[in-house]
Amino acid sequence: MGHVEQAAHDHELWESVASAARDRVGQRQAAMVSDHGLSGDVQYHWSMDDATISWSRGGRDFLHGRITVIGSLDHVQQTWLWSWANDSFPPAVLGDITDVRRYGEERAFPLLMSRSFRAEQRPVAQARIVAADVLAAEGLWFEPGDELDLHFAIHDLRRV
Repeated sequence: MGHVEQAAHDHELWESVASAARDRVGQRQAAMVSDHGLSGDVQYHWSMDDATISWSRGGRDFLHGRITVIGSLDHVQQTWLWSWANDSFPPAVLGDITDVRRYGEERAFPLLMSRSFRAEQRPVAQARIVAADVLAAEGLWFEPGDELDLHFAIHDLRRV
């Protein structure tokens, strides 16, 4: 696991960037859910093979999109692992995730540069939101698991 050095970056700048990203991503997320009817009795299916996600209602697809896996949260190890640091993901689902790492390197933001970090709620939320903002995602999606949660950025939504 990578060690995040708190003294190595401008914490006020990070908080400002994370707050601005939260506002932008929050607006896009709300619009994605309301504009495309992604609440209520909606089912979804995603595929790592072709980096797609689709939503259906009553057995009929109504929306397709593309996913970028942002990272995973390991409940056993209590760590966040960026997808760019995880060799088990197929290249299709990585999209432009290295742009997030590069953004972190350019600004010395340890959470974006470290392969992994302790999975505490605030840092994970900030990292996800800043990643979605850097990737200009239409929204975020989350696949919960018993031992591992996957976090996706959603792109290129189109009605079916």
